[in-house]
Amino acid sequence: MTGSGNDFVMLDARVSTPADWTPQDMQAVCARGTGIGADGVVFVGPGSHAGAARMVYYNADGSHAAMCGNAALCSTTLAAHLSIGPADGIELETDAGIYRSRSLEGDRAELHLAPVEAPAAVRGLALAAGERQAVLSRVGVPHLIVLVDDVDRVALMERGRALRFDPALAPEGANVNFISADSSGSWRMRTYERGVEAETLACGTGAVGAGCAIQEWGLGRLPINIQSRSGRILGVRATKAQRGGYDDVWLAGEGRMVFRGVIT
Repeated sequence: MTGSGNDFVMLDARVSTPADWTPQDMQAVCARGTGIGADGVVFVGPGSHAGAARMVYYNADGSHAAMCGNAALCSTTLAAHLSIGPADGIELETDAGIYRSRSLEGDRAELHLAPVEAPAAVRGLALAAGERQAVLSRVGVPHLIVLVDDVDRVALMERGRALRFDPALAPEGANVNFISADSSGSWRMRTYERGVEAETLACGTGAVGAGCAIQEWGLGRLPINIQSRSGRILGVRATKAQRGGYDDVWLAGEGRMVFRGVIT
């Protein structure tokens, strides 16, 4: 399945569970050219009660991650397809919390996230030429949001990896999301993803963090659409809370089944 270019091997957890897989198995399946090729492996099965679905996510390197926004959108579509939960309202249970989600027309889905704290500056983080500001936002997992002059001019593998492993972000590190506005005021984003250790074509929770950062910097107001590297649009809406963070946070984007098969 694909979520705006973030692609995943999706597994019915009623048939195959994480216990059946080693990190090496996941690396082999996610390898492009020799495996199926994907940014991660996602297990989707029944949740703790009727109408709930359970999502467990692993990165392409076999490491576990508590949350992935685009994987959650794809899991919503798959749970509805497998009749695990109703398309118009699923409780999606993840290792980062329980979220409401729903499947929409046109291979899209929508996810209601937990409240998000206001993005914060990172002490000791040095910016490079062309980087204007940077903040850390935690949307299930940590995201460093970096405002740049032009995302197309970022040496993403080199700079993304340097920031992902910067001591100022230790010990967890973070996904690194570079954002810039074009001449029309539309926002674009490129991502270096932790656990994939490469550029991915989209990052759902990163888009949420970016949307909050854009409002915090006074460069725009939610709701905001952000164009991913694939060209597909991720929609973010939220309400600024009196405490300073963001409530009623929603992410909308693609959750499309590309093909079905059996892994041998």
